Amino acid sequence: MDRFYITTPIYYVNAEPHIGHAYTTIAADVMNRFQRLMGSETFFLTGTDEHGDKIVQAAEAAGVDPKSYADRISAMFRETWPKLNVSHDRFIRTTDPEHMKAVQHILQKVHDSGDIYFSTYKGLYCVGCERFYTEKELVEGKCPDHDREPVEREEANYFFRMSRYQDWLRDHIQSHPDCIRPERYRNEVLSFLKDPLEDLCISRPKERLSWGIPLPFDDRYVTYVWFDALINYVSALGYPDGPLFHQFWPVAQHTIAKDILKPHGIYWPTMARAAGFPPFRHLNVHGYWRTEEGKMSKSHGTVVRPLDLAPLYGVDAFRYFLMREMVFGLDANFSEEALVQRLNSDLANDLGNLFSRTTGMTDRYFQGKIPPFGSEPDEQDRSLMARMESTLDQWRTEMPRLAFHKTLMAVWECINAANKYVDQAAPWTLAKDPGQLPRLQTVLRMLLEINKGVAVLISPFMPETSEKMLQRLGMDKKALDLRLEEDGKWGTLEAGSPVHKGEALFPRIQKEEQKKDKPSKTPAKPKPSGNAFEKPSAGEEAQSISLDLFKQVDLRTGIVKEAERVPGSDRLLRLLVDMGEERQVVAGIAQTHSPEDLVGRQVIVVANLKRAKIMGVESQGMVLAVRDGDTLQLVTTESPLSPGLKVS
Repeated sequence: MDRFYITTPIYYVNAEPHIGHAYTTIAADVMNRFQRLMGSETFFLTGTDEHGDKIVQAAEAAGVDPKSYADRISAMFRETWPKLNVSHDRFIRTTDPEHMKAVQHILQKVHDSGDIYFSTYKGLYCVGCERFYTEKELVEGKCPDHDREPVEREEANYFFRMSRYQDWLRDHIQSHPDCIRPERYRNEVLSFLKDPLEDLCISRPKERLSWGIPLPFDDRYVTYVWFDALINYVSALGYPDGPLFHQFWPVAQHTIAKDILKPHGIYWPTMARAAGFPPFRHLNVHGYWRTEEGKMSKSHGTVVRPLDLAPLYGVDAFRYFLMREMVFGLDANFSEEALVQRLNSDLANDLGNLFSRTTGMTDRYFQGKIPPFGSEPDEQDRSLMARMESTLDQWRTEMPRLAFHKTLMAVWECINAANKYVDQAAPWTLAKDPGQLPRLQTVLRMLLEINKGVAVLISPFMPETSEKMLQRLGMDKKALDLRLEEDGKWGTLEAGSPVHKGEALFPRIQKEEQKKDKPSKTPAKPKPSGNAFEKPSAGEEAQSISLDLFKQVDLRTGIVKEAERVPGSDRLLRLLVDMGEERQVVAGIAQTHSPEDLVGRQVIVVANLKRAKIMGVESQGMVLAVRDGDTLQLVTTESPLSPGLKVS
């Protein structure tokens, strides 16, 4: 059996979790779930880094001792990850006794081999990074990550002979071209290695800093934070003799943000080499999340807390947005508006619409039971099956490369193809002809199989949604228990099993819901502006409105599923319209349109019209139509479109 070991950095407890931490952890979780889905034996590690100057300073500011402070912030991280559907195997703390023991073991081993020595060093020290900088590394005399000048510091300390391993590290990276990825970060590390490496200061005197792990060979000093923190990746596996270390360390992958590339790309592999074990297999490096204010920064107060957003929009929507929006390795822009747009477009309109249509029609035409394949596949069917197979191939290829955005784009191309297939196959028309029952069975079975396949493929990204979809398709499995070889096979749904229609997977978020904590300001009398539509209709004086006001009208594509006359009225029809979710709409078109001719028709609906009762029947929108004399024409589209698309 293949094995897979993935880690996040252990997060520094000088501040609470933010979206940068969430992205790294969710990315590692997605990879871990993917490998489990592929049948690998996996181990997933995260945790907290709790020693050093910054922790002492933060504890003093909070009026508590360092241990109490570390306990409180570490607990925040530990409690956050399950709320984001992160399923790690171990949460490690650098204050754990077994970690401290492993650190001292490695220190003693490296010291005994002659790679640790005592000396005095004078240089420019950044407290935020807890390391010395060379003049070349500074940007306009300031730390590049904290945008402040380092302080000059001189101390007698212990040093690790990192320079001894420079040539080995350069050769290792060049002979293992994918050990640091994406390639730009490999090149960045090789650029560092063009200049002579300085030895690494690995201690602090206890008289200045007592909060740390004592050196085993000199208890007047504690270990410098990087020579402590980085060792967590092996101490969590029971280094040096634990079975997990021998099983999983050879396949280790680290996931980090680019600000800690140098410690992970240079310090850590040379430390491992000096201690006598091989370096990681892959170092996966991602970019920064940025807001309108620039890079998110704890020190500048421009961070986004994940648990402020996930409960509001849904954990899976939050996970999907992070994985879809960022190209792994590059910076990405975050905004709440972009999150809502992804939720409404990709999740509600595309995925949610496909699933609602499929389960709704199964309920309507087959009493909520999975039909058999009733006829031989035609060209449309074969095209959709080929699309699913192509999506699966892309998924298998792109996921190991950490190309999460490409993976999701491929899955969504399949979802959109399935929505188009619905419109082309027109099951509502097939259902009118008893002779077309075998074809109707095949169409619905095709759609059910596509939905099952999609649910399996999105399970690493959106485990809750995947489980919900599979349960409603008659498969009661947890996302972590899915196996592609078994659960991803085409045609394995059991005919006759129940399908549950249920509620929408992703209800649309309206603008007023997104900003419900802010007072709305709707002008009573819109004034003309440069963006107004000012031309009046023939024979009328029309009030000009601004484009912003017009945009408040939410127009959506829909397909009429049912139509009947409203009792007691010769003008009104009750329509059931599929708009990604089914809505009941009362329309005054009975004098020009018969109910039987409307089923399957594409319409445009005002989706955010206030609900009203018309002759005792609730109406949840308005169907658009144009009157020309005695003729009434429904507003429609040039060609069939998926329900729920926004008119813009």
